Amino acid sequence: MNEYPPEREDQQPQISEHQPSQPRPRRQPPPRRSWTDRLPLIFSAAAMVLAGAALFFVLRGDKPPEEPPPPEEPVTFQYRDQTMTPLEGMPTNSYDRSAFVKDEKGRLVYEKDGKRAKTGIDVSVYQGEIDWPAVAADGIEFAILRLGYRGYTEGGLFLDQTFEQNIRGALDAGLEVGVYFFSQAITPTEAEAEAAYVLNALEGYNVTYPVTFDWEPIASGNGARTDNLDGSTLTQCAAAFCRKISAAGYQAAVYFNQDSGYLRYDLREFSEHVLWLAEYDIKPDFYYHFDLWQYSHTGTVAGIEGSVDLDLDLR
Repeated sequence: MNEYPPEREDQQPQISEHQPSQPRPRRQPPPRRSWTDRLPLIFSAAAMVLAGAALFFVLRGDKPPEEPPPPEEPVTFQYRDQTMTPLEGMPTNSYDRSAFVKDEKGRLVYEKDGKRAKTGIDVSVYQGEIDWPAVAADGIEFAILRLGYRGYTEGGLFLDQTFEQNIRGALDAGLEVGVYFFSQAITPTEAEAEAAYVLNALEGYNVTYPVTFDWEPIASGNGARTDNLDGSTLTQCAAAFCRKISAAGYQAAVYFNQDSGYLRYDLREFSEHVLWLAEYDIKPDFYYHFDLWQYSHTGTVAGIEGSVDLDLDLR
């Protein structure tokens, strides 16, 4: 509300025509701004536009485009003087190297997450007569026995001369028992014949450990029938042996060293079977997964004269 009412028209003071009126002051135009004076306004407007754009993308859930990551280098590993590319789909060695230690007897043990690997041996006629109760008392929990072999020249099938006394002695001493067959098959059909030979010899025995296909190269110059056996055929032979053993209700296994594991076999073909690695060391360096590990061929065990192979069951 106004404090004073407006004056009436008849109350406005009259100007005499004899009194000169005051000239009105002339309005000056506003000063012209240069472009440098407009820079702050321009920058402010630009900042508002950018902020609005960012808010728009955030509200939409879009992200500003990112540069694509650089291509990853292919995974490789070294074996001797060769650079190897891993087999696609083949599980790798995931054992904790720090968990492999020697016990008071100088044997390797592996203990992880409260579980301890079993200690075992593998033997043949070359160990001679074995005192199996003494072996069991010395901490050995399982034994894998050579059941037989195929001759590397003419290819005959033969039983190991100590197999029957060894399997009876090991079972009577309370050890878990498995067997292996030294193969020199050159076709899958021959490998199946070896498996049939093994199954026949196992009748009546309680074998709970793996039945193993053991192929090894023969030193050059001995005229071995397997001298020119390629890796693909060897893999087919091992797979044929394992299929027949598995079909009979036993655990099938393949024995190999690093050369055969890297350069001959396609280990992916044995994904359903036990893998038994021979690598003489205090920690296994083999790149791929394995279940049994033969870590020494110079072990000593009570009840056996001379050296014997030592194994760990890491399953």
